[in-house]
Amino acid sequence: MQFNIRKATQHDMPAVLSLINELAEFEKEPDAVEVTVEDLINDGFGKQPAFTCFVAEVDKNVEGIALVYNRYSTWKGKIIHLEDLIVSNKYRGAGIGTKLLDEVVKYGHSLGVKRINWEVLDWNEPAIKFYQSKGANVMRDWDVVQMNQESIKNYIAKL
Repeated sequence: MQFNIRKATQHDMPAVLSLINELAEFEKEPDAVEVTVEDLINDGFGKQPAFTCFVAEVDKNVEGIALVYNRYSTWKGKIIHLEDLIVSNKYRGAGIGTKLLDEVVKYGHSLGVKRINWEVLDWNEPAIKFYQSKGANVMRDWDVVQMNQESIKNYIAKL
């Protein structure tokens, strides 16, 4: 099977959103996606893009994505965060995930980052094994902490 990895364009965002929704289904949160195609275009392709996205094309169809953004570690310095690496269900196991991760690592290296980090659900053993096989350290003793929009509003209201 032939596929091509390239940087995403605005025209890819409907397919990117479709894969995001596919991931939400897989992660048992089908109603959690709030982002729109317009958000992805505005946030990823404006004067100060909030993310960089790579896509995997099979027969001119986007069948995988890797979306990253810049972060800063007080311990390490410049890092990037891999928000999601998604391969459509019908192409999992075909090498697309590896090539997307290759592109992310090359991108991070070109930026001179000290670390690339991401999260993986603790029940997603195939993904955990995939990342470990690539040399990633899955740190099971850390918990993800988040404040959603409602939590932020409640916090601000108490100031």
